[in-house]
Amino acid sequence: MIMPNFLLIGAAKSGTSSLYYYLKQHPEIYMPASRDAKEPDFFTLEEESNQRLGPYGVFTMKNAVTDLKSYMTLFEDVTNETAIGEASTSYIYSEKAPQRIFAHIPKSKIIAILRDPSERAFSHFLFSMSNGREPIPDFLKTLRQEEKRIAEGWSFQWHHRNRGFYHAQLQRYYSLFDKAQIRVYLYDDLIKDPNTLCRDIFNFLGVDDNFSPNTKKQHNPTRVPKNQALNSLLNSPNLLKSAAKIMLPKSLLKVTSMSLKQKNLGKPKLQKSVRKLLIDGYREDILKLQDLIDRDLSAWLEV
Repeated sequence: MIMPNFLLIGAAKSGTSSLYYYLKQHPEIYMPASRDAKEPDFFTLEEESNQRLGPYGVFTMKNAVTDLKSYMTLFEDVTNETAIGEASTSYIYSEKAPQRIFAHIPKSKIIAILRDPSERAFSHFLFSMSNGREPIPDFLKTLRQEEKRIAEGWSFQWHHRNRGFYHAQLQRYYSLFDKAQIRVYLYDDLIKDPNTLCRDIFNFLGVDDNFSPNTKKQHNPTRVPKNQALNSLLNSPNLLKSAAKIMLPKSLLKVTSMSLKQKNLGKPKLQKSVRKLLIDGYREDILKLQDLIDRDLSAWLEV
């Protein structure tokens, strides 16, 4: 029976996709190769339904693995790798995941990477907007509705603010696992020097830390339309598009459309007033987290 001996538990929108791809390049590390298997969410959803509630009713978490037998098939191609792992960003947030992980693989190593919670919440909102999940295109309004959403049973994908209380979430792991089994990194570390961060993780996992992964590409970046009117014009049926199809060659029309779409994509900045509101809520948790992981997080408290 092959099970992972390390887990990348999140947080979401904190560089976990990039880190996943960097780690799996190492010849002594095995992580499921399929993109669909990147976040099986097994320890969050074990023996539970993959049917969840969202703004548009019940939906299916298609990549979720909810039974042990299916979960183990993710690692059936393991050969002689030293470190075997997977990455599911729901694990840090789930109240049930730590106990389930401890029950199945109590000696596993736990890796977390954390981002300024206010920026993470906003990035998570933008990501939800970009993939069509978020029905309200106003971040502040979603924050005001979040507790209502949670009370109504909306899945964790729409918990933009609540997923940023890292101290409360990590404390569940520290209460079960030996401190030596846990490593916590910061998103800023990954952006500033990804190779140094990877070397530290390689050392933690007991694999060759002289290996240098290709860290040039940023994976899963979030970009949303800067001009919604232009976005609608480019993506929805209209008279202008119909006329262009008649007048322009198909290949030229496609290239022009793609170019305009790319130029219209960007990433808005979090408004200072909203950031202050978030910081006021996160402050106590951030101060406790500083002591827990022994890192200076004062920048997270700056407006």
